Amino acid sequence: CLFDSKFTDYDAVNTPYGKDLIKAWVDAFRAEGLKIGFYYSLIDWHHPDFTVDRVHPLRVSTQEEYDKLNQGRDMDKYRIFLKNQVREILTNYGKIDILWLDFSYPGEFGKGRDDWDSEGLVKMVRQLQPGIIIDDRADLKEYAGGWDFITPEQYKVDQWPMVDGKRVPWETCQTFSGSWGYYRDEQTWKDNKQLLVLLIESVSKGGNLLLNVGPTARGVFDSRAQSALKGMGEWMKYHSPSIYQCTEAPAEFQAPANTLLTYNPVTRRLYIHLLDYPLQNLRLPGYKGKVKYAQFLHDASEIKVSSPPHRNRGGDLDTDNDLSLSLPVTKPQVEIPVIEVFLN
Repeated sequence: CLFDSKFTDYDAVNTPYGKDLIKAWVDAFRAEGLKIGFYYSLIDWHHPDFTVDRVHPLRVSTQEEYDKLNQGRDMDKYRIFLKNQVREILTNYGKIDILWLDFSYPGEFGKGRDDWDSEGLVKMVRQLQPGIIIDDRADLKEYAGGWDFITPEQYKVDQWPMVDGKRVPWETCQTFSGSWGYYRDEQTWKDNKQLLVLLIESVSKGGNLLLNVGPTARGVFDSRAQSALKGMGEWMKYHSPSIYQCTEAPAEFQAPANTLLTYNPVTRRLYIHLLDYPLQNLRLPGYKGKVKYAQFLHDASEIKVSSPPHRNRGGDLDTDNDLSLSLPVTKPQVEIPVIEVFLN
């Protein structure tokens, strides 16, 4: 573990570095005004009492083989160890805002709530940190208070996820490349537009995006990671109002062709993300009477709002309830231009 634990010698303090890495990380984040989230692996292949299962590197095929491999291993002892370590990270670093417990895989030769004592574990977490939010990977989906948000991994959802017919908070966890950790020979890095669309699309469906990047063994991000982060940061410099505090647009607003919408319910501003830059005119279907003003986000330049031009020509889809935005012919010098719409 990366912190100074009283329950194992297998920690950062007993390496040549000799210090608590988590403390340095927490202090650095707090100095920048950022909240603190911890990831704790429920799985521990190093611990001598953690039993071999179907995701373990030593996995086998039959019950007889598992019984033989697991002789002398004791999950009761491991559960005590697990709780002790979670208690350490939730008591030694002040207020903790998010806890990721990862992960459960119930079923034959798997592990689930009983193996972790998930009910007891989550109860302890909420007692130690009453304001914390917890992910959904402790196998407590049907338990009240067993989780706060769901976590689709490495794919884009089709719509705002629902549980029992109700929308739920959600966060998708994704990688910049194909690997969670640093991999020198990785060649499947997402480009800038892919990353930005992933971000925008997550927000457009009411979600949050968690992007993972693994440092090298020297403790730094390699040039590919730095380039990806820089690209997103440059876009966010002027377009963050379309992301932060935003969510899915109200149903009355239909997304124009080749765009994604986000919406800030406090300011009542709608954001149109142009994934494929239009040819001068952008039709806003059903927006008549709803728009006060429109501008590009990157430079705050005004965009003319009018009734759709050239009505009744062959193939036109315009109706009396539509509006049209008159855009410059040349695409602005940003990866994905965004139009900020001030609503009536």
